[in-house]
Amino acid sequence: MPMIHHLTTTTTTTTTTLFIKSSLPFAYHAPFQYEYDVHNQQNPRPRRRRSISQWSIPRCCKKERVYPNPPTPRARTKRSSNVGIITATGKSKEIDVATLGNLCVDIVLNVPELPPNDPALRKLYMDRLSASPPDKQYWEAGGNCNMAIAAGRVGLDCITIGHVGNDIYGRFLLDVLHHEGISMVGMMTPTQQHSDHHLLHVASSYQTLLCWVLVDPLQRHGFCSRADFSDQPAFSWLTTLSNQVKMAIQNSKILFCNGYGFDELSPHLLTSALQYAVEVGTCVFFDPGPRGNTLSNGTPQQQTALSHFLTMSDVLLLTSDEAEALTGIKNPILAGQELLKKGVRTKWVIVKMGSRGSIIISMSSISCAPAFKVNVIDTVGCGDSFVAAIAFGFIHNMPMVSSLALANAVGAATAMGCGAGRNVATLQRVIELMKTADLNEDEEFWNELLAENVDTEEITFLSKFVVNGNNHQLNRVALQKVVSELLPKLESSPVEGKVPS
Repeated sequence: MPMIHHLTTTTTTTTTTLFIKSSLPFAYHAPFQYEYDVHNQQNPRPRRRRSISQWSIPRCCKKERVYPNPPTPRARTKRSSNVGIITATGKSKEIDVATLGNLCVDIVLNVPELPPNDPALRKLYMDRLSASPPDKQYWEAGGNCNMAIAAGRVGLDCITIGHVGNDIYGRFLLDVLHHEGISMVGMMTPTQQHSDHHLLHVASSYQTLLCWVLVDPLQRHGFCSRADFSDQPAFSWLTTLSNQVKMAIQNSKILFCNGYGFDELSPHLLTSALQYAVEVGTCVFFDPGPRGNTLSNGTPQQQTALSHFLTMSDVLLLTSDEAEALTGIKNPILAGQELLKKGVRTKWVIVKMGSRGSIIISMSSISCAPAFKVNVIDTVGCGDSFVAAIAFGFIHNMPMVSSLALANAVGAATAMGCGAGRNVATLQRVIELMKTADLNEDEEFWNELLAENVDTEEITFLSKFVVNGNNHQLNRVALQKVVSELLPKLESSPVEGKVPS
């Protein structure tokens, strides 16, 4: 992925002219020019000099956020700093959530049409996109940064574990995380950093992963990255967990992994992280995402690693389509119950159904929560925001239906903005939404869903109103009651809690 095409050096600055190829699938015009301050070797940030025309920016993202360098960390109250999950060894964990891998920069652009499905044409499409670096106004923190930022904004203490390149995109990503009060733990061991010069060279030369987030006129999304076209993980040279990574996992209440982590880290390394988390009493959240289907049909190592995550994780999070792909069962409740039965440590299986709502399936109960009615602008980052709120509810032992209500609210509040990263929902927006919320309560859909042979002792359903009598033996819980109980938790510091057993 070439970053600079032509360099002309002057006495004080380096001027780079970036020629955008006219054969791109949408209207770009050249040239753009940037200046790089050669005296600032540690952080050669580009300054835009001139552009003949703008790239196409999604209409909801035209306002660019500008952070100073270095940025001032965002001031926020860490509501869960006193919440200590006590492990079997009696040790308290100070960090709420650690994310593993999948650190990337999103490039968000409007396009007339989404990339083709054919791999060769898709590769050509992405090569044209990446022929020259996009202007910084299109950059956004992506991948697991979304979950970490969303979790931080609801009051959880978060760290990210991963690797970024020593380039302008990597520095941008670290600046954003720092501004949000989120630390990063690198994955190279001190021995590798000091003695393995070849490995150090490989790591330092690696470019930060870019994910092209493409939005068509119907607000549908397409995603492209170079990881889509590689047979090997980007960091295949990482083979062991460093002591720093192990310490981060051990000190965290939750380790969050998703299917995109397999694009960067080897199945062996991811399985090692899972096994170590189990060993030290850290709960594992796993969201296979769209990669789940690919992994289930992938190499033997990928299939084995996926099986380990599906059976050894404490919480599984999937869309209804992903649950069906992994189980062959269309009904999301029955699919979730099937995954739960196969699990060894699984406590919750959570199925996300977009505008319909979401479900938590446990061994003894099912909780259902319709989605909130909002004006949807952009759905990028909604799933990551949802996971962050589920982590909040899990850590604080909230009722499952309350955890779903909060997660739906955080996801919906993110959908009211544009893009992910720094654009995920703020706590204030979530609180305002919950105070004035209305549910998309489709009785026909839920009745049909629950009409099948759902074998469980208890079904709890979030509803706008509680009526006399039960329908399909539902235990209806009023939205107003749930919100009145949630708001104090969000607005004040919680007491010490323990992970569900």
